[in-house]
Amino acid sequence: MTPAPVIIAIDGRSGAGKTTLAIELAAQLRNHHKVALFHLEDIYPGWNGLTAGIERYISTVLRPLSRAEPATWTSWDWDSHYDGDTRVTLPAEIVIIEGVGAAAADARPMLSAVIWADSPDDIRRKRALDRDGGTYEPFWDQWAEQENAWLAADDVLRQADIRVLNNADGSATADVMQALAYLPALGPALVPELASRRGLRLRAERLDARPDAAALFENLYGGSANAAWLDSSNAGIANTDISYTGSASASAGSPPEQSPAQSPATERNRFSILADDGGTYGQAVTHRSGESVITAGSATARVPGPFFRWLDTVWGRRAVRAPEGYPGDFTLGWLGCLGYELKRETGGTDVAAPTPDAALIFAGRAVVLDHVEGTAWLLALEAPDADSWLTAARAAVAAGSPSTPGSGAQSTHAGGSNVVVRPVGPAFSSRDTERSYLAKIEAAQHQIHEGNSYEVCLTTTLTARLPAAAAAPWPTYLALRRKNPAPFASYLRFGGLTVASTSPERFLRITSDGGMRAEPIKGTRRRGADPERDRQLRENLAASLKDRAENIMIVDLLRNDLSHFAEPGSVTVSRLCEIESYATVHQMVSTIDAQLLPGAPRAEAVAACFPAGSMTGAPKISTMAILDRLEEGPRGLYSGAIGYFSLNGATDLAVAIRTLVTTAQPGGDGGEQGATADLTLGIGGAITADSVPDEEYDEIRVKAHGVLSALGADFPGG
Repeated sequence: MTPAPVIIAIDGRSGAGKTTLAIELAAQLRNHHKVALFHLEDIYPGWNGLTAGIERYISTVLRPLSRAEPATWTSWDWDSHYDGDTRVTLPAEIVIIEGVGAAAADARPMLSAVIWADSPDDIRRKRALDRDGGTYEPFWDQWAEQENAWLAADDVLRQADIRVLNNADGSATADVMQALAYLPALGPALVPELASRRGLRLRAERLDARPDAAALFENLYGGSANAAWLDSSNAGIANTDISYTGSASASAGSPPEQSPAQSPATERNRFSILADDGGTYGQAVTHRSGESVITAGSATARVPGPFFRWLDTVWGRRAVRAPEGYPGDFTLGWLGCLGYELKRETGGTDVAAPTPDAALIFAGRAVVLDHVEGTAWLLALEAPDADSWLTAARAAVAAGSPSTPGSGAQSTHAGGSNVVVRPVGPAFSSRDTERSYLAKIEAAQHQIHEGNSYEVCLTTTLTARLPAAAAAPWPTYLALRRKNPAPFASYLRFGGLTVASTSPERFLRITSDGGMRAEPIKGTRRRGADPERDRQLRENLAASLKDRAENIMIVDLLRNDLSHFAEPGSVTVSRLCEIESYATVHQMVSTIDAQLLPGAPRAEAVAACFPAGSMTGAPKISTMAILDRLEEGPRGLYSGAIGYFSLNGATDLAVAIRTLVTTAQPGGDGGEQGATADLTLGIGGAITADSVPDEEYDEIRVKAHGVLSALGADFPGG
């Protein structure tokens, strides 16, 4: 029996470039497949025959082809305005059908993929008339009315798997090819195309330079709609009076005796990554409530299904080799953030959030700064535009580097001050008043006493709304990184969504060779105004039995999470309850290591640990259900993860804490007039049976201080 063909319909209004797109797509697919091509214009019965033509096409062409049978159909003679000759279209491995109505409702059950081609109205009319000459012009309005009537009853656009803005600039076909590879129904048929996507060649250049990272990001990506900066903003000041580490059991008043090269802080602070989604391979994905939307240039694909299942199709297999001498683990790939509500896929309940559940860009080129060796690495996948980008990146690194040799590490301020200058700092409100938050702490302790949890990581959300012009995400982030430098700081921009994070906490790292590491933080104290008070606060944290108990409970949880995909016996705790100090807080940190099982699905290994146990409590699943009831609202991107998924199978993800999320809201007319921006800041802390509610409330004020003070804002009262 001949297998049923893969049938791709290219639909869209007249003049959207469907015919050219279909011919070019067929030409590319014929490199590996037998392809049949059918044009609906050959079967429409006249200028008023759209509806009848769709019916003829479905009954005489599509039905037999979907059964892998030859299609015998009657053509239309446009010169005599009558039925023409009888023709036969033979089935093939892939069948492409193009024309208005190709993806009509009655056709869609027989189609493997629907592509909707779109173009501005002026381009469509010119393209159609150029193609058909004067014969079409008298009938343009008549045909357009039929299209409008059909589309009013059949929303093909909403049902399309892929949308492409076809501007006749030659880019549409390549963009559609990238998008098609993501559709599960086409995966088995496009094995050769998927294989070539994994056979990528990485180009790399090493430059001896210490450019100012903020200036470099602004130079390269200031105009990019989507961009990511994974910013080790603590680099150059780690292991000094701002950030040092030491055992909780050691003397808490002085830094430990270890060199910077040996310090865990130095390892976390070594690399910064700057990238956007431009160039040949640039792509972006957002995921909401069970659907991933992938944008590749002018094409957008919609893929239903869980996010981590989708991630497993695009990441985890080694697609490139690291450049010789390159010390980093990021070799291009996906960068961005995962929201807390992805817990629906890992044992939590389904809660909708106003922000995406995941937002990532695919970087086919990036700059990686090595703050230890004082070098900048330019990475680019081999592509027609690789040379021009490398030239531009080389110049940007040179422009952002100190003119005096050896003049020191990168600037920590990068043109920003400690505080964003606004007439008045934004007025934040809290989802919970002090009274209601204290009541929720008591409710969490009741759940603990009932045996439903050991530890509940309760959170709340601060929000503010500003005029869009006053939100200033970029200078806000510059102020944040100066006020509160951190090893896992980051600045992410996805159109109107901006994430500015100064996180000190690693969620999960998986190296290219399978090494796994989690570094949970539990236990926080404010930095003191003078050395003696600072020392007392640090000693208080080191001696706190309650904080140590919180930390150890999360360590046990993460040991279990890692064990699901770890080699038996490889899970170890290399650091337990050690104190690390940052610009605004002291924190208690532990380190859990493991070795990934060979061949284990890396996306599933990440999912097994998500969300971070330090942001849920233990046991994780039952405690997440308790949190859903207590918190009475989504967390969004807060307490999710920020980082990268590299083409060599590596990942490094931070916990999204100390994170300000800015969402642009258009004005009433959809434009800039009256446009606003919503600012959200999540904060929380771990509740145990021994927690003192007033002290827990004071802790969330401490955690919010680093972000709020940089904004010139106060913690909301009430």
